[in-house]
Amino acid sequence: MNATWSRFNITSVVLGFAFLYLPIVLLIVFSFNESKLVTVWGGFSTKWYVSLFHNQGLMDATWVTARVGVISATVATVLGTLAAITLTRYTRFRGRILFSGMVFAPLVMPEVITGLSLLLLFVAVGLDRGFLTVTLAHITFTMCFVAVVVQSRLVSFDRSLEEAAMDLGAPPVKTFFHITLPVILPAIISGWMLAFTLSLDDLVIASFTSGPGATTLPMKIYSQVRLGVTPEINAACTILIAVVAVGVIIASVANKRREVQRQRDEQAAQRG
Repeated sequence: MNATWSRFNITSVVLGFAFLYLPIVLLIVFSFNESKLVTVWGGFSTKWYVSLFHNQGLMDATWVTARVGVISATVATVLGTLAAITLTRYTRFRGRILFSGMVFAPLVMPEVITGLSLLLLFVAVGLDRGFLTVTLAHITFTMCFVAVVVQSRLVSFDRSLEEAAMDLGAPPVKTFFHITLPVILPAIISGWMLAFTLSLDDLVIASFTSGPGATTLPMKIYSQVRLGVTPEINAACTILIAVVAVGVIIASVANKRREVQRQRDEQAAQRG
């Protein structure tokens, strides 16, 4: 019975991963296809990558997406971290339930509703749609994800470290930057990467809030795919997958090294 269930579990996992990642593998493979037909293999070639970098429309959309992602992820990380600290450290203040609900509402709010509401807001205040409105929209819906990641780290944070630093004469601001921030920094970095990835991937909200000169890469890809998939689109998606994968690997290695260094410091402090 155990062996049967074990084979069943293994088969289920393999089929699940194949369903998720086999289309991505096929996309990457056919991005090196010589033929213009994306479903017919015509030999190995990198000409579509060269053609991609000469496609001014895709390059402009990529530049817009990169700027929106970096700016929105950075601002969302700062605001999300502050929100997480407020919810974790200050458990009793007037309006805490309302504040918590407003911070985490975008987590469960459909993207169509979020995009439409932001569009109505920008129209009501007379703000022309463009790069600024897309950035503000991405800050709004990514900040809550950063707050969740950082708050989960703060919940398990040992407050005695801060108390010891303040007992030794360190002011609260210095204690935060020298004690608290280094400990929660891996969560902050993870939150930034999550916010950047969500901004990079967003299509629905950007479609509502973008304007002339602010077409993001997902919007550009979607508009071209409606007319048919081209090898250039496969090449662009492959580069996106590579960028995200490299970023995840770098963050994982950095967090691992930081964790190892922290354990070494704790062992050295215990020996001392």
